[in-house]
Formats: sequence, C-alpha cells, structure tokens
Amino acid sequence: MSLLSVPEALAGLLLVFFVPGYALTRAVFPEWRLRPPHTLRVLVETLTLSFVLSLVLTVLVGYLLLSVAPGGFRAFWSDPVLEGALFALAVAALGIAAARGAFAKVAPAAPPKEDRPGEEGAWELSRELDRLQREERRLRHDLRVSSGTPTETAALRERLREVQAQTTDLTRRREAEYAQ
Repeated sequence: MSLLSVPEALAGLLLVFFVPGYALTRAVFPEWRLRPPHTLRVLVETLTLSFVLSLVLTVLVGYLLLSVAPGGFRAFWSDPVLEGALFALAVAALGIAAARGAFAKVAPAAPPKEDRPGEEGAWELSRELDRLQREERRLRHDLRVSSGTPTETAALRERLREVQAQTTDLTRRREAEYAQ
C-alpha cells in the first residue's frame, strides 16, 4: 500500500460512509446546533443520521448507476463514477444546507410543531391517569382498613370523590379532543 493510497482510501471511506449523509442531514435540519444543554443528543443524532443516510444514498446511487449505465460501472479508483456521483450529491446538499442557513451564525427557527389531538400529551395523560388510579386505590384501601372517626372517614370519602371526578373530567376532555 503506497503512501498516496492511504489518503485516497480515507477520502473514499468518508465519501461513502459520512459526507453525503451529513450534507443531507444539514440540508433537512438546518436548525440543529451543538449547543448546551442538548449537545450530546444532537451530536449522536447527527452522526447516526449521517452514517445511515450515507449508506442509503450509496446504495441508491449505486443501483441507479447500475440501472442507467449501459455497461454498468466498476467501483474502482480507476473508474470513480460512484464517488463522483456521491460527491456531486454531497455538494448539492451542502449548497441547499447553506441556502437554508445551516452554516449561518444564528440558527434558523425550527418549524412550528402542530398540536394535533392525540399526538402530543398522550404520555403525560397516561401518567396522570395512572397517578389518579393509584391514589384512588390507596384511598379505597384506607377506607376499608380505617377504624377512625366519622370525620376522617368522611374526609377520605370526599377525597375519593374528588379523585374520581378528576379522572372522569380528564378522560372526558381527552375524548373530546379525539372526537374533533
């Protein structure tokens, strides 16, 4: 292996496994920045998406070249059609990313999230309903084992009615959102 083939191999590996996916990731998500407090999460997401998209783009471009080229193509350094196509794709994606502000000093605003019923808040709703059910079970247990005064029993029954009303109200509001 000659000294010149090491940089060529490194450039080829980066071109096949990272650069096209990174360029496409920056073009699609120009607002992603490596800034606290989400630095590690954004870094992992960017690297993972870059690797996966690069593999997908390499397979798609290779398949397209095999389908379109009359004699096919050979992925050798002496015939770098695949690398040239991936390089052109990466340059185009980086141009789009730059036009969308991915490399600007100030990040572009993220697209607004649409608040559609049933998509956001389902986890929080489930957690709140679970909390209310646990409290209801605890209150029922306290009523069963309670040998306290009538005022304590009345207070437990009143709190049980409040918890049941909260559960019913929460369920009714959520079902109304789903019906819209």
